[in-house]
Amino acid sequence: MKTIRLTAILLMIFLAACTPAARTTGTPAGPGPTASRGKPAPFLAVTAAPDARAAVTAFLKDWQAENYSGMYAMLTKVSQDAITRADFTTRYQDVANNLTLKSLEYAVTGVMTNPTNAQAAYQITYHTNLVGDLTRQMTVNLALENGAWKLQWDDGMIMPELKGGNKLALTINVPARGNIYDSSGVALASQADAVAISLHTGELVPSQEGTLLTELSKLTGKTPESIKALYEYPVSIGQNWPVVVGEANSADVEKRMGVLSGLGGLYLEKYRNRFYPDGGVAPHVVGFVSAIYPNELADYTRRGYPPDEVVGRSGLEQWGENYLAGVRGASLHVVDPQGKIVTMLAETNAQPADSIYTTLDYNLQEQTQKAINGFKAAAVVMERDNGKILAMASSPGFDPNQLIPNNPLAGSIKGDYNNRATMGQYPLGSVFKIISMSAALESGVYTPETTMDCQQTWTTPELPGTVLTDWTKDYGIPASGVLDLPQALMRSCDPYFYQLGLNLFDQKGPDYMASIARQFGLGSRTGIDSIADAAGNVQDPVMKIDAVHLSIGQYTLLVTPLQVADFVAAVGNGGTLYVPQVVDKISPLDGAPLFSFAPKVRGKLPVTADHLKVVQSAMRSVISDVKGTAHYVFMGMQIPIYGKTGTAQTSQELPDAWFAAYTDDNQPNKPDIAVVVVAENSGEGADFAAPMVRRLLEVYFTGQPQRLYPWEASYNVTKTPTPLYTNTPTPAPPTDTPTPQPSQTVTATPKP
Repeated sequence: MKTIRLTAILLMIFLAACTPAARTTGTPAGPGPTASRGKPAPFLAVTAAPDARAAVTAFLKDWQAENYSGMYAMLTKVSQDAITRADFTTRYQDVANNLTLKSLEYAVTGVMTNPTNAQAAYQITYHTNLVGDLTRQMTVNLALENGAWKLQWDDGMIMPELKGGNKLALTINVPARGNIYDSSGVALASQADAVAISLHTGELVPSQEGTLLTELSKLTGKTPESIKALYEYPVSIGQNWPVVVGEANSADVEKRMGVLSGLGGLYLEKYRNRFYPDGGVAPHVVGFVSAIYPNELADYTRRGYPPDEVVGRSGLEQWGENYLAGVRGASLHVVDPQGKIVTMLAETNAQPADSIYTTLDYNLQEQTQKAINGFKAAAVVMERDNGKILAMASSPGFDPNQLIPNNPLAGSIKGDYNNRATMGQYPLGSVFKIISMSAALESGVYTPETTMDCQQTWTTPELPGTVLTDWTKDYGIPASGVLDLPQALMRSCDPYFYQLGLNLFDQKGPDYMASIARQFGLGSRTGIDSIADAAGNVQDPVMKIDAVHLSIGQYTLLVTPLQVADFVAAVGNGGTLYVPQVVDKISPLDGAPLFSFAPKVRGKLPVTADHLKVVQSAMRSVISDVKGTAHYVFMGMQIPIYGKTGTAQTSQELPDAWFAAYTDDNQPNKPDIAVVVVAENSGEGADFAAPMVRRLLEVYFTGQPQRLYPWEASYNVTKTPTPLYTNTPTPAPPTDTPTPQPSQTVTATPKP
């Protein structure tokens, strides 16, 4: 009986200890008013104590997100009195920068809670860019303020080693930037000592001019005529002006110092940084470097870049930054407030940068740039059977050396950084007739034997009031007469293709021609991933007149020269569209290449083998047949060339000149190539673009130009300010001029 009574007493004590009355808020302990009137007391409201673990987790989550304002708001008032929000933020940012922090992970490993204070243990793992992962175990005290847990902050909450005001100090070892080479190992970009060359016109010695021009031409790769043009005017008016010439490799300058040191007015300033020989060979492909911009500094600091380092801004310099920058080494120390080293936390060794070998041929690239100099133009040379880019040029160009921060000539010469070869979007003109012919053959509406009388004007009952003309009318030569489909391409007969476009619209539907064009790779990016390229534009015709103009490469059609080179190569190789590539391999200092070129197929032309042979034969006749529109340009060349002229109407007075070609020579050591040139607002494709393509074929197969342009006084030196085709044979050679789009009645724009 005593045992039962004792148990009951203990149970009452236990229940009294568990009563929630002491944990209620706003109500004193004891019976309330209702209970005093003899009624049962209601259950009292209970407010749970805040969760200390949740508070610590929220703080760490903000830290992970680098939300320093949120972190600061969770500190106790005493902690906030001890450090300002700005200093708190700076403290964490300095740690993150010195760690080269990529990200952090956290875990709360334990919590002990009392009514008004708590303590939590947590783990932080820092993932860094330069010194690997660092993991630390730490504790934090919390205090209950105004019903919420606040953290009592000190430096040791970041890292135990930082308690007492210690800081992190990072020393970075930066490897030399990797080089960019052509396919045979000739440098296109390197880390080298360079010399900035300028002239002071008032100090030039007339009797030394010949020597001066010869020496500077050899050092810079510029012609003597172009160098002289830089200083002729200030000399003629007796002014002493500083004139920028360019840059040269320091070693080359040193070899000629015996001569150079005696030349009046010549100023040489040495600097060390990125160097691009000959004023930039393939600058639009190789790209350039520049200083880190102020708004980028925080990001690059985290990645381990010193503030004075240069970074890739375009082309391969930008695309290959992670290869060319190498792996930085670092030593991470803890230092006391006086800067004395306390301990080393981590150390890593630098690793040499990788080098990029391109598919470019240095000589061909340099000659390609010279071939289109003086025009707003673009050129692409690629291997026909695999997509390798051997040369890619855009004019005007630029000197990437003059974007180097410590070059004394930096910013003195402006250039055109737009890569017209990949980003220029143009109407294609009559080169598109290759696609129109292919579409006609595949449609079943046309055969190679389908004929039409090609006269100088074209009308149709389906488009009342519309009159379109043939190029022969403006050129003052007789109409071509009755032609079959291959002959229509050879003569570039506009009326034949006007009618072809209309017939296919009627019989195959509005989207037929545009669909074939898209399967030739137009209207989408080529897939080249190392430099930027545009998609162009291929729209389905809406009306019949739209289809007429699309058939000759007008309407709203826009293409890039790279796209054209790609599909012309596919015509030549049997129908395979390859992804163009400019990277041959990426090589470390030692060991196997990280990447090696391999052809990448992007599609097949929508043309049967038999029909493709018909198209190829027609392209051959453009050059081999005496009536072909480019026959006279390529006379005397022995290699088999297949091509197509194009003259595309634009909003400007003069049209864009196009020529596209491929070879079929089957030399074992000279792979066949596709070549495309567009010269903006210059005139006829046969008059301007075709001679440039011939020049590039000469350089590729013989190593140097073989015939002057009609507008040249000597190689790469124009004889008139504006290039003009001055020696047109008599009678006038065949060419082709597209007609502008009509509203009702239209006649072709007269030739210049």
